[in-house]
Amino acid sequence: MIGAVIAMDSEAEALLDQMEIENILTVHGKPVYAGKAFGKDVLLCVCGVGKVNAAVGACAVLEKGAQVLLNFGVAGGLHEKTELTEVYLIDRAVQYDFDLTQLNGGKQGTLDGETENFLPLFAPAALDFPRRALASGDRFNDSAADHDLLLSLGADIRDMEGAAIAQVCKYAGIPLVSVKAISDVYGAGSTTEQYKKNTARAMLNLKAFMGEIFAALEG
Repeated sequence: MIGAVIAMDSEAEALLDQMEIENILTVHGKPVYAGKAFGKDVLLCVCGVGKVNAAVGACAVLEKGAQVLLNFGVAGGLHEKTELTEVYLIDRAVQYDFDLTQLNGGKQGTLDGETENFLPLFAPAALDFPRRALASGDRFNDSAADHDLLLSLGADIRDMEGAAIAQVCKYAGIPLVSVKAISDVYGAGSTTEQYKKNTARAMLNLKAFMGEIFAALEG
């Protein structure tokens, strides 16, 4: 069974519109849509924005039997190698606002008990999207300091959920596939205005690939 963890209703519609919904559950306070999509059993949780909400959503679908997790939605590009509305496959993710460097001397984002700051994600060979590194944090802004930090860590894309879901999946021993469409690019004007202007178009682009994404998933 595939568990999809999606931050917002506007993003989740890309899959919900193509699902046969059989039941709607409430798990840990989150709506979970149970049904089928592209011939496969699916549990889709609309978790809400931010890392804690994302972790709760991941736990919700895992508790109900998901064997692989899918996270998709819009995200911000950090440089010229991320183009507006284009779709990218995430192959590794870091929580850039997690910082124990003064305690353990590790790189920013290195979780307690880990030796590397980026966690690997499952990147199916059948998905031919360009691969990029994701940084997640509970901030949406145009901060130059954040941008410099994200680039120094080696991130290409930023969001507010993906790396938290990766952490849950690592602990649960469950593969995570993450696919992001770019709604805004740093340095091309206000990220807020770009986000408002481009989100719908980015999600339409991602929606067109949903069948291909599901074909690459086992569950």
